[in-house]
Amino acid sequence: MTISFNNFVRLLIYGGLLVLVLSELSQAYLNKGEFNGFDISNSLIPADEIHQGGPPRDGIPAIDRPRFVKAADATHVKNNEIVLGIELNGVARAYPISILNWHEIINDRIQEQSVVVSFCPLCGTGMVYLVDEREGFGVSGLLYNSDMLLYDRATESLWSQIKSQAISGPRQGEELNRLPVSHMKWSAWRAEHPDTLVLSRDTGHQRDYDQSPYLGYSSSERLYFPVKNRDNRYPNKESIIGLVQNGHSRVWPVSEIRKCDSPIRDSFNGEPVTIQFDEAADHAKITDKQGKLLDATRAYWFAWIAFYPDSELYQCNQER
Repeated sequence: MTISFNNFVRLLIYGGLLVLVLSELSQAYLNKGEFNGFDISNSLIPADEIHQGGPPRDGIPAIDRPRFVKAADATHVKNNEIVLGIELNGVARAYPISILNWHEIINDRIQEQSVVVSFCPLCGTGMVYLVDEREGFGVSGLLYNSDMLLYDRATESLWSQIKSQAISGPRQGEELNRLPVSHMKWSAWRAEHPDTLVLSRDTGHQRDYDQSPYLGYSSSERLYFPVKNRDNRYPNKESIIGLVQNGHSRVWPVSEIRKCDSPIRDSFNGEPVTIQFDEAADHAKITDKQGKLLDATRAYWFAWIAFYPDSELYQCNQER
């Protein structure tokens, strides 16, 4: 059988295309295995900057049916223990870090509103999102800039916690709607919100909530995973509070806030803001000129700089 030159060329082209398609499918299959089964083919982040955190997908189990107790019955929470506190439609709830260290995500509902509470122990960041999905979010087991990547169970899109943005999957590029969160001692939150409910240790999982799985991490300069940007002006685990708006970012190291009398009058993105720091509560908050609480982020210095290396830096110029 003879093959014409044109048909021979077509075979070469089709054969090459077939090899290309098979190669891409093979690579996609390998990538899904490497990235805990998630498809990152359309990722906004280079694949080599996404790291395995250790546990597999859902190896750190999210809490899907959180149970709460009244403040008066919360004997499992110590007065000086840090909680993430939120208030929504007049309902106040507190989520102890001692529990979040082991679960990282809590899928909650407050008056028919789905709420996702997230905490990344490696970055010290607690963020809360208002979502439409009843399926909830889970822990992917993947990290970017040492920060957790969440995934939504409806589409399996991966989300950067600090950026609050989907980095891959069908929802790539979308952003989550954040709710301001208070990162403070339980005694202070309880005093401000006496009717608050607090997350119970009845989580459905067997964990030693009296022990941190990251013992010594917060006081060490060591990072467990690579980050894209580094800055040695402050220690890696220096506590900061940061704001981002319309591509503009500013960071207030807590050590600088402590040097100045509170409240501090400052500006952000051309607008006046007020920074208040309560030493006893270990709580920093930022409000606008109307007194509205802004969605600021409490984090470690290294984590903020990893994502926002060009942030304006606040430094106290007050003499004492």
